[in-house]
Amino acid sequence: MASLTEQGRVLLAGAGVTVGGNQPYDIQIHDDRFWRRVLRDRELGLGETYQEGWWDAIRVDEFLVRVLTADLRSAIRTSPALLLNVLRSNLVNRQTVRRARHNARAHYDIGNDLYLRMLGPEMVYSCARWDGADGLEAAQAAKLDLVCQKLHLEAGMRVLDIGCGWGGFARHAATHYGAIVVGVSPAAEQVDEARKRAGDLPIEFRQQDYREVAGTYDRIVSIGMMEHVGPKNYGEFFERCEDLLEPEGLMLHHTIGSNESTQSVDAWFDRYIFPGGVVPSLHQIAGASQPRWAVEDVQNLGPDYDRTLLAWHANIEARWEEIPRYDERFRRTWRYYLLSSAASFRIRNLQLFQIVFRRTGQISAVYDGVR
Repeated sequence: MASLTEQGRVLLAGAGVTVGGNQPYDIQIHDDRFWRRVLRDRELGLGETYQEGWWDAIRVDEFLVRVLTADLRSAIRTSPALLLNVLRSNLVNRQTVRRARHNARAHYDIGNDLYLRMLGPEMVYSCARWDGADGLEAAQAAKLDLVCQKLHLEAGMRVLDIGCGWGGFARHAATHYGAIVVGVSPAAEQVDEARKRAGDLPIEFRQQDYREVAGTYDRIVSIGMMEHVGPKNYGEFFERCEDLLEPEGLMLHHTIGSNESTQSVDAWFDRYIFPGGVVPSLHQIAGASQPRWAVEDVQNLGPDYDRTLLAWHANIEARWEEIPRYDERFRRTWRYYLLSSAASFRIRNLQLFQIVFRRTGQISAVYDGVR
């Protein structure tokens, strides 16, 4: 019977990866415990052993492109830890109001100093639009402008920004379109920073869950937030949007999208990056929105996220020495997060959807989409 090392080498060779090879995507093993851990825990083990420094590759993203393309995870039996993660996600609502606050703090409240250096001056933490842009800042501004145009935003409109982050969209909509924006997020550090940056603009930021919002708005937008709603709450999410949006209003949701409907997320990401987060499929989004919402427009910007993630990775690697309070394990965790995500978008395992909705039962003109 082949040893674990031999089994692992054969699997990697099938993906075009050589152990100890000299290509950027080849893997260098520093600790032989790597094999047992990965062959036991699949993607969870692969991420954890990278965090622990047991392996490296010059281009981690390209190594993962080959591993994911070859679907090596299917050749490894699911471990109890992975089964438990799936079972927990199926049985428990991990995005109740209380849990959503905890989940948000776990990712978004780990330090604005980290995010400022990674994201750039406007701190926009979502996929940029690179069509003709000459850098990350321009690409993010182009994305924000695209969202405003798709919403047919006009001066004086009241806009609800669900999951407002550090306020980049709100500032753009208020500055360039004259919108009056209310942004909500359960993450305290995000809201505090957004308030500091608002100046005299007609913007209000609230530390609040979307289920706690009152009032009505001409437009609703969420950018990078639906991934945190959770499958058990999709229906309630669209019901709340119906309560909050004026009858003739438009809403846009900008979200990472999965190619399959699932109740859980990659176990490593669930444990170390986005606890409780689940990437929705178009099927799940459309199912939860029916019959009260008409889909006016869908655009897939998935390839733009690969480039965005690489830009973030380059930013944070170049300025890591400016934030010494984060240790080497955290640095490897963050690097693996960004580069593994880039790999998934590169091979189209993940998508980035912008979806525009309008209520059904309303007489309205044909929607004029923008690209």
